[in-house]
Amino acid sequence: MREVTRLPFLDGVLTAEQVADTARAIAAMQEPCGAVPWTTGEHVDIWNHVEAAMAMLVGGQVEAAERAYAWVLTMQRDDGSWPMKIVANTVEDDRGESNMSAYFAVGLWHHWLLRRDLDFVRAHWPAVRAGLDFVVSLQQPFGGIAWTPVDDFCLLTGSSSIYHSLRAGVALAELLDEPQPEWELAGGRLGHAVREHQDLFADKSTYSMDWYYPVLGGPLRGDAAFERLAGRWDDFVVPGLGIHCVDTNPWVTGAETCELAMALDAIGDHRRAIALVRDMQHLREDDGRYWTGWVYDTGRTDEPSDVYWPHEHTTYTAAAVILAVDALGEVAGGSTPGSGIMRGTSLAPHFAELALECGCPSEASADRVPGRA
Repeated sequence: MREVTRLPFLDGVLTAEQVADTARAIAAMQEPCGAVPWTTGEHVDIWNHVEAAMAMLVGGQVEAAERAYAWVLTMQRDDGSWPMKIVANTVEDDRGESNMSAYFAVGLWHHWLLRRDLDFVRAHWPAVRAGLDFVVSLQQPFGGIAWTPVDDFCLLTGSSSIYHSLRAGVALAELLDEPQPEWELAGGRLGHAVREHQDLFADKSTYSMDWYYPVLGGPLRGDAAFERLAGRWDDFVVPGLGIHCVDTNPWVTGAETCELAMALDAIGDHRRAIALVRDMQHLREDDGRYWTGWVYDTGRTDEPSDVYWPHEHTTYTAAAVILAVDALGEVAGGSTPGSGIMRGTSLAPHFAELALECGCPSEASADRVPGRA
């Protein structure tokens, strides 16, 4: 088992000690049961909880990260799903959200990359397998994944993230010699849907996540990825501050800014990625915590401006910062063995594209590994 001894840093942005401070700040908000809420006293969802565990592991908080993963197992239901919203270790919204139920695969693969602890992987693998089986069962005829079993519309952001989770799941399956060909087929259908049928997903185009997640999650690469990010860059990016959460409000948010940075890193645009992470550091506190966002001066007198909003420090913002620093540390500082987790370099290859019977042209991906089902 490998020890976590190397902390990431990003020259001119954050030192390794500052990264460690931020990991400690996340751990300080962890509940006794192991859950990591959005902020102290707030709710927990499995996706952001797993992201926090990944960041704590990167930042050297190994015991806290592994307590977080142990807690995940306690909340999984018999159908493989996790509840959407948990408050004080009690379920408040019991709907099984597909993206949340998929993301544990990414967390477990990331743990393997950093720790090389095969016993840990084996202990948590049944939960990943059940979670991804639940997710795949929600795939719709056009290839998108329904949000929940009772809300059958598909979200572009969530489905793009699920594509990433399926690649992590297949990587875990291969590590354990337990092939899951149905996940690969689902991933091929899903990737095609994200690339070719975005009109069939629920319209959430005012949100920046719907703009960059097809790149961050992996379905879009190459020219298509560059073109997508160029198309709405000016709608969302505020130079010197970060990016909008929604295109209608003068509000920049740290987590979205760092996720966009990781999307840029995934396609090799390191200069703009580093600039974004540097720009959002105005949200940082001296102790390593991060404010969620900033409402900037609009010149209007009927609304507040130049204020932190919401007035809270969030674990998911801090986690996104750490993972972005780790990713970009490969080119401008230092990184961990898990630095490529969002870039996908350690995951299973991209899935062969499956067009189903949608009537549009499609060919198998050129970078498909020969022999993969």
